[in-house]
Amino acid sequence: MRILGSEEKRKELIDELKAKGYIISKKVEEAMLSVPRELFIPDNKIMYAYEDQPLEIGLGQTISAPHMVAMMTEILNLQEGNKVLEIGTGSGYQAAIISKIVGKDGKIVSIERFADLARFAKENLKKAGITGVKIVISDGSLGYKDEAPYDKICVTCATPDIPPPLIEQLKPGGRMVIPVGSRYFQELFVVDKDEYGHITKKNTGGVVFVPLIGKYGFKYGI
Repeated sequence: MRILGSEEKRKELIDELKAKGYIISKKVEEAMLSVPRELFIPDNKIMYAYEDQPLEIGLGQTISAPHMVAMMTEILNLQEGNKVLEIGTGSGYQAAIISKIVGKDGKIVSIERFADLARFAKENLKKAGITGVKIVISDGSLGYKDEAPYDKICVTCATPDIPPPLIEQLKPGGRMVIPVGSRYFQELFVVDKDEYGHITKKNTGGVVFVPLIGKYGFKYGI
């Protein structure tokens, strides 16, 4: 379903995110302008598609607020041809934005623990004409070893600590963005691995994400 005046509303939102400093680069701006957010939202929430807020998508999960999608995408510093691991597919919107930047030579492996959401995301990506996204139903805290290593890792759910498999699967010279903390409040960390495999971590500030449930995540949840 599309909403009346969606292109104008999308441009207004992007202009707002640029003015507030969430969107910095042309590639992130163009990606977010080219992906209709309403295609990734349940019909009963579609009127809020271009408000800068997270929205429920079912099963206790959310689609992140546009400013958070922009911020995480900017932090990743994606390049054409990158292979990206995403933890927490949700409705597929973040994967769609990443796909627009890494291009036809890039690849996204996105992990989702709920089969219903994985199906929803696949349908949404198809409607948006997005290819190059492989969705896997699994424990995201384990990463996805079959396609490792990854140039970038984007974690869209909160962990009590950084899962060791994700560090292992990050390519030397790669970068990960991940919210770390409690189930209810976290700090957004940028994790860089240098060419020798050394890890540096930078705290970019407080955020709130749904919890990652799994072996190296939280131990309970819906």
